[in-house]
Amino acid sequence: MSLAMMMTMMMMMMMMSSSASVARAENPLAPRLRDERIVLQTTLGDLTLALYDDAVAPATAARVLALFDAGAYATNHFFRVDKGFVAQIAECASGRRVAMNDEQRALATKTIPGEFSKTLRHARGTLSMARWTDADSATSSFSILLGDAKHLDGEYAIFGEMVDGEETLRRIEEVETRKEGIFVMPVERIEIEATYVTRPKASRSASTDATLREALNECRARADSLALELHEIREKRLPGN
Repeated sequence: MSLAMMMTMMMMMMMMSSSASVARAENPLAPRLRDERIVLQTTLGDLTLALYDDAVAPATAARVLALFDAGAYATNHFFRVDKGFVAQIAECASGRRVAMNDEQRALATKTIPGEFSKTLRHARGTLSMARWTDADSATSSFSILLGDAKHLDGEYAIFGEMVDGEETLRRIEEVETRKEGIFVMPVERIEIEATYVTRPKASRSASTDATLREALNECRARADSLALELHEIREKRLPGN
């Protein structure tokens, strides 16, 4: 491999991980990331998100994960793109292009208690739950930070970070926008066309292993019994075999 190719690959890897690096650098006390990865397939490319473990904002992370598992964010959109500040996803109940089912609507309209960290900082790549003036009014809208926002620290729930998709985030940040009241909004709809959640293979517990061994032994016993029965049938029908 040539030096030029190696340099190109290194640059690509740095770009892919830069958002996570920024978020981690600004939040050295950030908790461990959960094993799940949430992928948003948008009209401008893919974004991959990871949630913090239960040390920070457990109710917020659990609700967002449940919403993604239910497919509630599919056909939703980024209604707000404020360069250097936030790329914000609309509330699922109002932002989706396709109607919600009963399960999705119930999840998307139930409020989440405010879980505000005194140590984590709003930096590029962090995920921050949106809310109204009431501290416990968050539902499903959240932002991916596009830059530092110290005035949000301790006021809005940080519950994870973007771990892949910096190139997509830059495309989102560079779209043409218009001002509407306090919001800076994209002129063209940035839609979340589809979403999915990936999980690692669950490690088997001792009880699960015991159950599997028991089932395997039972299968072996049945196979041995069938083999003996088949042998007896062959002896009766084909003497001398």
